[in-house]
Amino acid sequence: MDLHRPLVLLAGLTPAQFMQRHWQRKPLLARAAWPGLRPPLSRAALFALAARDDVESRLVRRQGGRWTVRHGPLPRRALPPLKQPRWTLLVQGVDLHDDAAHRLLQPFRFVGDARLDDLMISYASDGGGVGPHLDAYDVFLLQVHGRRRWRIGRVRDRRCVDGAPLKLLRHFQPRHDWLLEPGDLLYLPPGWGHDGVAEGECMTASIGFRAPGLHDLARALMQAVADELADDAEGAPRYRDPAGAGTTHPARIVPALQSFARTAWRRVARAPDALERALGQWLTEPKAQVWFERGGAAEPQRSRALRLDRRTRMLYDARHVYINGEALRATGVDAQCLHRLADERSLDAAQRARLGAGARAVVAQWLSSGWVHEH
Repeated sequence: MDLHRPLVLLAGLTPAQFMQRHWQRKPLLARAAWPGLRPPLSRAALFALAARDDVESRLVRRQGGRWTVRHGPLPRRALPPLKQPRWTLLVQGVDLHDDAAHRLLQPFRFVGDARLDDLMISYASDGGGVGPHLDAYDVFLLQVHGRRRWRIGRVRDRRCVDGAPLKLLRHFQPRHDWLLEPGDLLYLPPGWGHDGVAEGECMTASIGFRAPGLHDLARALMQAVADELADDAEGAPRYRDPAGAGTTHPARIVPALQSFARTAWRRVARAPDALERALGQWLTEPKAQVWFERGGAAEPQRSRALRLDRRTRMLYDARHVYINGEALRATGVDAQCLHRLADERSLDAAQRARLGAGARAVVAQWLSSGWVHEH
């Protein structure tokens, strides 16, 4: 991807300019950012997704000042009539289930796949929305059908309405009021409150970027590193009491045990590449509702190109390749080819033929697991 080529998607800015001027700083409204855009899937197909138990969905309704939320699965009979106003259906991870929705994510990969989360589609009847709220992550709001009015503004008072089933801002003071038409795009950084209300039937795609909290990330990494070290626990030193270690204070933790604990902590911190591997595995771990259809029993065809399944998450760093929560050490030509597969989400036959025997065996396992496909 050329970071210095102006994009209509970004109101004529280059990705580099957008990242410098707007990313996590201030909103950007891009009119006609995606000319000729059509919804990635029909209303009926979206409703069918909401009815599945492997898809996260919510129904939000507003009646006067009262809000209600119902979590999926949501069969069609659970949804209000189309002509009934002020209701919204939110379907998460549509990109995991629909190729056209997955393609909508591709122009936004200049941010980096490690941050890219998923594509949510919001279907709303006239007057539908989820109220004024605040997100802790970056989001692009792409209008794909109908019209939605967005009121946005910085949030200084983060208090929410007591007792509401949604995190609705108690005192929201919008700074901008914009009506988005199909193909329009609105970028919002963290800290900007927003309230989107449908004007007639509408559909909006939200491209979200995950922003892990410091404590959540630390907890996940420590658990992952501990799990990895547990696989090598046999033969590791065990604590031994010093000679004559009897005590008249049985509830006291002795300094020798504290010292042993510090040694264990330092060992975790010094484990070669352990933190980097844990991060890569955590970033590529599929979501709980994701599952893959295993590939056929046919032998892999080295003369065919490869493409990643739309549900596959694949990243890499200087030493490893990560795919769906697993880590692979890769160097040389193998690393070059697998990095290209991750970056382009496909690998042509000529590049595939360059893989060594070990990498070919791993790719065969990925094919069998349904993570990668031949084409």
